[in-house]
Amino acid sequence: MRVLPAVIIAIGLVLAPAIWFGLSWLLSEEDFQGSGGVDSTARIEIEMLRQQVEDLQSRMTDLQSEVASLPAGGAGGGTPFTDDAAGEAAIWNQTGGADLDYAQVVLIADRLNVNRGLRVTGGRYLTEKLGRPREDLNDTCQPMTNANLKDKLVTERVGPIRVSMLRPAIESLKVVFENIRQADPDLYARINTAGALCVRRIRGTANSLSTHSYGLAVDLNIDGKLDNFTDGKTQLGLTIMADFFYDQGWVWGAGFRREDSMHFEISRRQLDAWIADGQL
Repeated sequence: MRVLPAVIIAIGLVLAPAIWFGLSWLLSEEDFQGSGGVDSTARIEIEMLRQQVEDLQSRMTDLQSEVASLPAGGAGGGTPFTDDAAGEAAIWNQTGGADLDYAQVVLIADRLNVNRGLRVTGGRYLTEKLGRPREDLNDTCQPMTNANLKDKLVTERVGPIRVSMLRPAIESLKVVFENIRQADPDLYARINTAGALCVRRIRGTANSLSTHSYGLAVDLNIDGKLDNFTDGKTQLGLTIMADFFYDQGWVWGAGFRREDSMHFEISRRQLDAWIADGQL
């Protein structure tokens, strides 16, 4: 009969807004980057709820197609109704003892507000405060020649990765990774990098500098899998890590107008604090 699938569709359509409302309520400022500190468990649960909403909407579409293919009265060669959830996407594998899939791609919650209260430094501000890392720039990475900055440049292993950055950024990154290690050692073990220091002009510009040119930014990913640029989605592990970076004054590239969720850089507030302390 066509009645049962239709009833299921109706129930799903009623529940979807309710789930979405509950999810929206959970996505409050305190859940992500408020004064309450890091809550990676809450973020995981939120992302799981978001995925469930997407799954429900997808299954409603599939059920509508199945209902349309059924003949009147339920007889004949239409596609039989089933309750097969084998293809249902899930962030958490429900098998007992299974690890969380930190490389799972999820939507970035409240993307434009992930850096509340923090401002990017920007090439002009960095040049004003620190000078240029080198005078002649092209589209390839070159050595840093600014003597003051070069003296503070360090290359070493920081937690699970090896990077070249300015000393204050290295020390701050150590704190971030140690906090992640204590809270979630499985996530910590899967952190990988796509680079940090790269002294060059921003491609497509005549002479503009990025934070990478100053050794004050790092690109990270999970398991060496690069994230797609500007699609509004990212790896689950990066969304969890973002809270730890935020607490140490780092800006997450997920909040950029052109979303770049692998990118983490020092905020203007943190840069000013290091300069005031004589670290830069």
